Order: sequence, then structure tokens, then C-alpha cells
Amino acid sequence: MTRRERTADVLVVGAGPAGLGAAAELAASGVPVEVLEREQSAGGIPRHCHHGGFGVRRTITINGGGLSGPEYALRCAAAAERAGATLRTGITVTGWAGARTLDVTGPDGLERITARAVLLATGARERPRSARLVPGSRPAGVYTTGELQQAVHLHHQHIGTRAVVVGDEPVGHAAADTLRVAGAEVAALVTARPPQPLAVLRRGPGAPVLSRTTVTGLTGRGRLTGVTVRHEDGRTTTLRCDTVVFTGDWIPDHELARRGAVALDPGTRGPAHDASYRTGEPGVFAVGNLLHAVESAVTAAAEGRAAAAPVLRYLATGTWPTGRTALAVEAPLMWIAPNLIGPDGDPPLNNRLVLRTGLRRTAPLFEVRQDGRLLHRQRLLLPARPGVPLHLSADWLDRADPHGGTVRIRMR
Repeated sequence: MTRRERTADVLVVGAGPAGLGAAAELAASGVPVEVLEREQSAGGIPRHCHHGGFGVRRTITINGGGLSGPEYALRCAAAAERAGATLRTGITVTGWAGARTLDVTGPDGLERITARAVLLATGARERPRSARLVPGSRPAGVYTTGELQQAVHLHHQHIGTRAVVVGDEPVGHAAADTLRVAGAEVAALVTARPPQPLAVLRRGPGAPVLSRTTVTGLTGRGRLTGVTVRHEDGRTTTLRCDTVVFTGDWIPDHELARRGAVALDPGTRGPAHDASYRTGEPGVFAVGNLLHAVESAVTAAAEGRAAAAPVLRYLATGTWPTGRTALAVEAPLMWIAPNLIGPDGDPPLNNRLVLRTGLRRTAPLFEVRQDGRLLHRQRLLLPARPGVPLHLSADWLDRADPHGGTVRIRMR
């Protein structure tokens, strides 16, 4: 089949909140923008999240106020089109044919598009049961949160009658709500983490929470019949259910970035990037939950809008930094974003860096050092908790030596 070749100014890959936010801002600045989306509808994950709260700061933990996910998705897509961006759905990017050159396929056949700038906004996904190394057969009734929400809200499928949710965080609570909407009883939420203080939960999950408990297997052949768990004291139990939902454990959807040889950060597993959303490949930017799985839709959209300025600057100058200083974290911290220090002094969104921790700490103290030199010390008033964003001031970035070693962040 003949592949049609053409050029474009800016290609945005992914029509979730981040990609649509970037497209709207760029198009409003007069730059021709084309958004490629493999799904048939634009809007990303919010399309099948029917709880409320979208468009406000904390979307998953708020049932009232704001918009529903589908309403928010429609609003993001409409804003991008109104600004003049071209949205192309049902288009899959299959690979790279060179610097800023993408091979795509869609209803009209094969294309090879070379852009002046490429912005990756492919988002994140939850790791399925197989990636979590949970043994057992492959019965029906096993979902991730995204698969569950699509089955219930987009395809109106029957889910089951009794379910177990693996995870006790806002996404797990949203999965429990979706199960109840579908008419299923939620038998329990299972988590390896210790119990969360009631004061830190905005609302309860509405079902028993089995803390310090791990899933060791699934039972059933044609249909799931139970989830086997091991408690902290070594006891094992099989929870009777016909549905299980694996929630959380997000990973950036980085396959396209890897195919383009875009360097990944070992902590986030998304593209290494600086505060201007520049990756290691000239002319290739990245935004949203591809960089840090996973933040709220409103945060992803704000990042997309913020990325417009550095994209416009690159289109005007063609300059791209090299040899940027890396940021790294020490355990129990898991990752930090941005994870490169750019040479132009641009601060990150809201002048703060985002981190995640694997362990809870009360009033944690952060220390930032480079080559043994203390750059910054900051104590947080709120506890650091797994699965919840931590924010570190970026006021110290200009004190880092651009020719020095890796900047290391420690939490005590």
C-alpha cells in the first residue's frame, strides 16, 4: 500500500486533557496543530469516568461539584477545535521514520508525517494482572479500573455480582463506586499498605479494607470464583467473588517514546524531561501523565497549556539544550518530575516539583544536594503518603551547577 508523505507544523500524539490543552493553546497562538488519537473519540480517560469533580483540583476524590468525566472530555475537545486545532481520531501512530517523522495509519490509509515539533501526550495505563505477576488461570471477570469503566459506562456490559478491588486509594474507591453502579456488591478492598488514618481520607470506600494483605492467586476456569490473599501474619484466605479489579499501579504509556529512542527516566518510566517539557530528542516534547503516572486530568491539562510556550520558542529559534543536569531521588522516594534541569531557568508548573514516596512519613524533611553541597532544605507540614503527590519548591533550581553532578533529593 502506498504511504502518503507530507509535513506539518506541530503534531500532538494523544487527545487526552494534556494533548488537548497543548493543542488549544498552540492553535490560539496561530500555529497549525494536528492532534492524532487512536480512539474513536477525543478526551482520554475522562470519557469513561462518570463520577463528578472534573475541572477542579482533586477530581477522583470528589463526587459532587465540577463536571462528569464525559462532560470534561467534551469541553477539552471543543476548546481545542474552537481554537483551530485539527483533531483526527481513529488514527494510530505505528512508529518513527526519522527525527520528528511519524508513521501513522487510519481509515484513509498510511501516512508519513514530518513535523517541525512533536508533542507526546500518550498518557498512562494501569498495569494488568499479568504484569503484577499474580498467578492463576485466565478466567472472565478480571479487570483494571479503565477496563471496568469502559465496560460499564461505554459498552453497558454485565460485570458480575460480587467483586474484590485490589487497591485502597482514590482510584480504587472510584472502581468500587463503578461496581456499585453496575449492581455488584463490593466484598473487600485489598492492599499491601498499612491502614490509612481516617483523617487523611476524604471519604471511605464503603467496603471492608484488608490492609497489609497481598493477592497471591486467582481461582476459577471459565469464570472467576475467588481471589486468594495472604495476610501479614501468614494466614491465607480465598475471598469468594466473580469479579476482581486491579487498580492503581500506573505506568506511563511510553511505547511510542521508546520506539523513537527517547530516553526514559528510571524512576517515572516516562521520558526524561526538563521544566520546559523537552525530552532528550530535539524537537520532541512530552506532557501529562506520560511523564508522571498519575496526576489529575486538570493537572495534565494545565501542563499541556504550559508546554505551548516552550514549543513556540523552539519553533522560533530551533535551539535545543544538551548536557542537562539530572535529578534523582533516594529511597523511600520513588521518582521526581521534572527530572532534568534546563539551562534557561524556566520554572516547572506552579514553581514546584512533583514526587512520590513508597513509605509514609510524618512531616517529612527534604534535603537537596549536589556534589555534597546543600542546595535546599524544606519540611512539609502534611504527611507523605504512598500514591499521593508530594510537592517540593523549585526556588533552588538556579543554585544547581549546570556542569556539576546529579542533584539528589532525600526525604527523612
